[in-house]
Amino acid sequence: MTAALAHAQGAPCPTAVLDGRTLPETEPELLAALAELRAGLTERGAGGVLKNAIVAPSRHPLFDLDYRFVQSLPQRVDSFDVRGSCGHSILAAVEAAARTGMIQPLVPGCRVRVNVLNNGDNVVCETEQTSEGGTRFTAHFLCSPPRPLTDLLLTGEAVTRVPFEGRDVTVSLVSMGNPYILVPAHALGAATEQELFTAGEDLFDTMRRLRRAVCEVRGWDPSGAFPKIAALLPGASGGLAVRAVSVPSWHPTVALTGAICLGAAAGIEGTVAHQLALRSGHRHGLLRLRTPGGVVQVAASRAAPPQAAYAGAVAGTNGTNGAARTAAADGTAPGPAALAWVSVGGKRVDYRGRLAWARAQAPSGTVTEPPEEHACLPLTV
Repeated sequence: MTAALAHAQGAPCPTAVLDGRTLPETEPELLAALAELRAGLTERGAGGVLKNAIVAPSRHPLFDLDYRFVQSLPQRVDSFDVRGSCGHSILAAVEAAARTGMIQPLVPGCRVRVNVLNNGDNVVCETEQTSEGGTRFTAHFLCSPPRPLTDLLLTGEAVTRVPFEGRDVTVSLVSMGNPYILVPAHALGAATEQELFTAGEDLFDTMRRLRRAVCEVRGWDPSGAFPKIAALLPGASGGLAVRAVSVPSWHPTVALTGAICLGAAAGIEGTVAHQLALRSGHRHGLLRLRTPGGVVQVAASRAAPPQAAYAGAVAGTNGTNGAARTAAADGTAPGPAALAWVSVGGKRVDYRGRLAWARAQAPSGTVTEPPEEHACLPLTV
């Protein structure tokens, strides 16, 4: 078995990237192989690598890579969550796939199209800059066709009141990239950026308990990594201040999928993200996310509502008045605003090298790597 290691800056740990063509496809056998991988990484001093990306040349003609994410959970070596995705790991997977020859070498301006098997996301990783040790990307999460913004709300409502330890807490439940619980930080006792960013285990435990309370109300399994939870404040310099929980501790910045979700949520009227961004003075354009580890900027592109787009097309042939008559004739109003894509730029990935060793017992039909170890740069996890 061979694992290529790559670390997207801002992620809590590197990602182990594996060639899916050498692994079993059935989930029980795949997870057993990942447990072996985890044990092997631990033996090599990399037990803190909790992100796994399984990639292969895509079977779909519109994509370059098929990608599947598996989150290692801290409870046991064979404990995993397969329900969500990871944007930083998508970029790490593209970097490793190019370095190992699975896809073409990366050059500035090239785009790698990734089919996320976990949730059906379509992600385009655009190369900004390359170097000997890594690559800087812009990640575009596409909605094809554009998704009505209201479809991103897990309850169908911009805010939801959740009973929590003798009171109600208002949250927004939004899913874009990954499902997120968005909560005003002041409801948890953090009223300023400094209080939010310097808070310790007390706030961390409160957010974990709130996450469990939301899961219990919604009937979701709270034992895995999803949904994620993030606390928000109006940013002192515009946008939002964000602190998020990761596995197994605070996220050092914000997950790439978290930035994507916040970029979408800030455009949905009434959500926690929208209300707090407005309070900071943000109206449109790049959304600035201030985190304990630095600033991330995210851009969301809306598409015209379906009925409005249709009316516009008619206007191009019949004139404006004809379009207005067409839209009114069937008694319909323009549909809800829709999301076309969300993008985050300036994401650098450092390539760390490869580790290889023989599997203890390979399933029938599985390719086993030779028992050799390649040079691997020191890990910081």
